[in-house]
Amino acid sequence: MRILPLLLVACLTVAVHAAPLDPIPLWPNGAPGALGTADKDIPTLTAFLPDPDKASGAAIVICPGGGYAGLAKHEGQGYAEWLADHGIAGIVLKYRLGSGGYRHPAMLNDAARAIRLTRSKAAEWKIDPKRVGIMGSSAGGHLASTILTHFDGGTPKDPDLVEQFSSRPDIGILCYAVITMGPFTHGGSKKNLLGENPAPELVDLLSNEKQVTKDTPPCFLFHTWEDKAVPVENSLMFAEALRKAGVPFDLHIFQKGGHGMGLGPERDKGILHPWANDCLYWLKVQGFLK
Repeated sequence: MRILPLLLVACLTVAVHAAPLDPIPLWPNGAPGALGTADKDIPTLTAFLPDPDKASGAAIVICPGGGYAGLAKHEGQGYAEWLADHGIAGIVLKYRLGSGGYRHPAMLNDAARAIRLTRSKAAEWKIDPKRVGIMGSSAGGHLASTILTHFDGGTPKDPDLVEQFSSRPDIGILCYAVITMGPFTHGGSKKNLLGENPAPELVDLLSNEKQVTKDTPPCFLFHTWEDKAVPVENSLMFAEALRKAGVPFDLHIFQKGGHGMGLGPERDKGILHPWANDCLYWLKVQGFLK
């Protein structure tokens, strides 16, 4: 007689997350520079929209990590569900990869288009086009930091209405991000993004700590001291550049934690790493939470 109540309690503790909308291609007639028409050649957005009662009207485009060779689900869908649970639309970007034969600027073009397309969906997705951020982990953090430093204001008379929107994110969230293509870079990400022997000018251009200006959006950064895959110097250098440019930021360095942790090693049990709550506090300060 006691089994049924226990089962009911167990069911009640299972988290129910926002269901994703169907993925939409960034370009309905094919991406510029596409090498074919296979799935790997079609960058998409998948929106996880919050319950209307929770919705703050803000949205964040998410670039999963994976060394520019893959896309980690827990750094894409996992983040999107977490954001939607807190009232922010989580928009997962499936961008083109070095493992699919692509190099820069295909990835940057995908990220820029993702910001523009999200803004163009403001009425449909019930979001504020002036509160659209970017978020990324590891190599996805490099892509996020690239659009944070290589955006443009859009093309007002472009016949493609999406291209009329700005690609400048309003905020950035960088999680154990690859920032530099210099000595502290992640070798695999650099090779997949730039190829075997990139020109020094290209290395400098994509070393995003060198590209920060006063117009770079406010950023939240977190890293761990013991990260052996992407050294903590990446976040430290970007934070220093933000400081010198007068750009507001939050920087959180934790001693413990391996690379690629996402929301934390016990996220499946509902136990999140402290950076998640720190980030929510920062998002509230930025006006992205109710």
